[in-house]
Amino acid sequence: MKRALVSWSGGKDAAWALHRSRGEFEIAALVTTVSETDAVVPVHHIPHARIAAQADSLGINLWTVQLPQPCPNIEYAARLQPVWSRAATEGIGNILFGDLFLADIRAWRENLLATTALQPVFPLWMQPSAALAREMIAGGLEAVVCAAGNPNLIGRDFNESFLASLPPSVDPCGENGEFHTFVQNMPGFSCPVSFR
Repeated sequence: MKRALVSWSGGKDAAWALHRSRGEFEIAALVTTVSETDAVVPVHHIPHARIAAQADSLGINLWTVQLPQPCPNIEYAARLQPVWSRAATEGIGNILFGDLFLADIRAWRENLLATTALQPVFPLWMQPSAALAREMIAGGLEAVVCAAGNPNLIGRDFNESFLASLPPSVDPCGENGEFHTFVQNMPGFSCPVSFR
């Protein structure tokens, strides 16, 4: 079986990309980035300890990369280089991303990896957001909104009621950055991970 890393933010899209890829890939490690000043995942605002708890519950190694804030793209690439080298040394040939449809982000990731031995894989690419969100919920994924443009969304469970409350302008998976989530439970977790 092919070995892969997962680009891991702690959110639902990365989690579901992992879930969808089981059976095709052996997941060798989750790769997460945190601010070097406070050990929090940028944008999602998730403490590293909660990301580590997710990895423990999944029984998957966690590789953590510290980043300055702000972090220019050239510095980001330099900080990730040891990860790519380690992957090659350990016979890992792929990295999974939870991107849905933002072509510029996908192209940036592909360009970032062009000089490495890693092949990017996008298991959720071009899946209709509303159907995908409902697939996640029906499939047992439990998540809470941890960051959002609208602060009233923060702390809400990612469930059918949440989806029904979103205005039509908001992507049901938050792919345009409208909201971000923290996964508390999903298929493969040995126990739920609390987060408030």
